[in-house]
Amino acid sequence: MVVMGSSPSGLDKAALEKRLALAGSAGGFKPLYKNIRVFGVASFACIGGLLYGYNQGVFSGVLAMNNFNKHMGVYTSDQTKKGWLTSILELGAWFGTLYTGFLAEAISRKYAILSNTALFILGVIIQCTAVSGGPNSILAGRFITGAAVGSLSMSVPMYNAECAPAEVRGLLVGLQQVAIEFGILISFWIDYGTNYVGGTGDTQTEAAWLIPLCLQLFPALVLLVGMIFMPFSPRWLVHHDRESEARKVLASLRGMDANHDLIEIELLEIKAQSLFEKRTTAEHFPHLSELTAWNTLKLQFVAIGSLFKTMPMFRRVIVATVTMFFQQWTGINAVLYYAPQIFKGLGLSGNTTSLLATGVVGIVMFLCTLPAVLYIDRLGRKPVLALGAIAMATCHIIIAIIFAKNEDQWPTHKAAGWAAVAMVWLFAGHFGWSWGPCAWIVVAEIWPLSARPYGIALGASSNWMNNFIVGQVTPDMLNSLKWGTFLFFGILTFMGAAFVWFFVPETKQLTLEEMDIIFGSSGVAAADQARMRAINAEIGLDALIHGTSSRGSNEHGVFSEKGHQLNEKQVELSE
Repeated sequence: MVVMGSSPSGLDKAALEKRLALAGSAGGFKPLYKNIRVFGVASFACIGGLLYGYNQGVFSGVLAMNNFNKHMGVYTSDQTKKGWLTSILELGAWFGTLYTGFLAEAISRKYAILSNTALFILGVIIQCTAVSGGPNSILAGRFITGAAVGSLSMSVPMYNAECAPAEVRGLLVGLQQVAIEFGILISFWIDYGTNYVGGTGDTQTEAAWLIPLCLQLFPALVLLVGMIFMPFSPRWLVHHDRESEARKVLASLRGMDANHDLIEIELLEIKAQSLFEKRTTAEHFPHLSELTAWNTLKLQFVAIGSLFKTMPMFRRVIVATVTMFFQQWTGINAVLYYAPQIFKGLGLSGNTTSLLATGVVGIVMFLCTLPAVLYIDRLGRKPVLALGAIAMATCHIIIAIIFAKNEDQWPTHKAAGWAAVAMVWLFAGHFGWSWGPCAWIVVAEIWPLSARPYGIALGASSNWMNNFIVGQVTPDMLNSLKWGTFLFFGILTFMGAAFVWFFVPETKQLTLEEMDIIFGSSGVAAADQARMRAINAEIGLDALIHGTSSRGSNEHGVFSEKGHQLNEKQVELSE
């Protein structure tokens, strides 16, 4: 399968350059100054990512704590049961992705984030009863918490993508990964500190692992209260016939007058796409045309099925699901979940030393993510993913070689052990600047409005199911394959680089509505062309883009040419 339109070079470059000249250059800090309100809203929403990252990272250190192992019994001594204790979170997260498409469309992206934050709090409370409930409390609590973070992992990028203008969209969606890795970072060091509560041996108390688990409640409560005051997604508002609210939200987020030409064009672009999708749905599925909760639920299955019916949409399915497959099989979560066990296998002695080395993983990932998120709209998605995969795979191969040569002589070859540990740190850094933020950006931005909740759900579902499998099998792999575990991850990661280079299109600097163009178009009936033209005329987009609008700013020529180009693209998409 070949994805058509692998770069935006097929678009009218003159129109693209004028749009970017109007909006400001992509990447770096400069466009951020013009969209500081968007940045603030997105940053707050990304507390959901912080919860996800903290919950992922905190358990690796808790698993290594003496007192926790006493309470869990066979669930930490048996490698398969240990895998279940860890991976049950990912299984819950996979379940969370299944209902979020419906939830985000029926009650809004904002309320989907709110409801899942409440669910997260419930799951944490259940985990904290493990002092008396034992492994059953951890299993139940982590499944519920997993459902919440799985849902947040798709609803937060969706919310950020729909609030962000094109020139900073990659940066703002990438904030999700920064938040995740910051959560991982602080969880590792909190584990390292609380490991000393009562001592690191048999005298260690329950507080050593209860404190890091309970601390998750604080950012969750902040998000629960604060999200109440955040705006709705303007694209969701338009799609649910709340155009006046959408205009106000766009104007507020962009810091412009509600009647500014740029606001008008952005609003009409969104409205044209929304009306086209609604009327197409009404024609093919008239019994589901009314936007009720029940119809939305039934339409979810229709929408997911439609992703597989045309080649342009199926290309999106392949890009989203396979990209997430390769993100997980880089082995990143094998490292995050079982870092102390991995470092012990590489010759580090003592639980405290392993936890310290694990903490460095969090620091490296976080620091390497920041510059990538700031400049990813300038570098592009494709080169970042391909080069990052090659770098990570190389680290895996080097670790496998060092491990194979020294696995029976670590005490007398400590330098080799530390060299392997350093390669694990380097691997984490390469993930931080590449596949960490960039994979989620690709999945969040490639879908049209009507398919976006379901498309992101499909990509996130692939992510979490593969995440679950990695978490489940890694303890047994480390126990039986040993150095072969790293060789296995290295080969798969090289395959990920090849997939990106040959099959993933470049999507940088395109509006969400323009994303259809780079995936090609075919087989759309002539009636669809007429419908889009009628909608453009009906809502006034034709009048605006052809210069007959009463708006007469000096910038109108730029707006008109951009709008004219959009109109041509919409017609081309229908052909």
